[in-house]
Amino acid sequence: MKRRLSDLTELETIHTLDTLYTAAAAVKGRAAMKLFLRDLLTPSERIMLGRRIMIARMLLAGISSEDIGERLKVAQSTIWRIQKWLQDQFPGFESAIRDMEKEFDSRKGERMTNLSMCSKLKRKYPLHFLFFK
Repeated sequence: MKRRLSDLTELETIHTLDTLYTAAAAVKGRAAMKLFLRDLLTPSERIMLGRRIMIARMLLAGISSEDIGERLKVAQSTIWRIQKWLQDQFPGFESAIRDMEKEFDSRKGERMTNLSMCSKLKRKYPLHFLFFK
């Protein structure tokens, strides 16, 4: 039987989320995380989460919401929601994106994406990006 969040007591919610966080923290390494998420989430859930992360990366790189919507074929309401998460300074979301950028930058032998290049240029020449929205 499916249970809605509103049907759970506060204690049940805390226990459920603690179980999820503990399981995720116990997974070590990219390959293990890939298997964990593959087994835990449906393909559409994995794609949805991945696209949210892509949108956040693009927003942090200074790409406009119109360009993001056009590139990823995603609604402006979705982009706005993620932008609000970043503006409200949800530290877990933004720090995960920053750590992920470091991981992408550290990978050797792989092709650098335009997004990573833009991100690097923005860090190196931050004042130049004031002219672009």
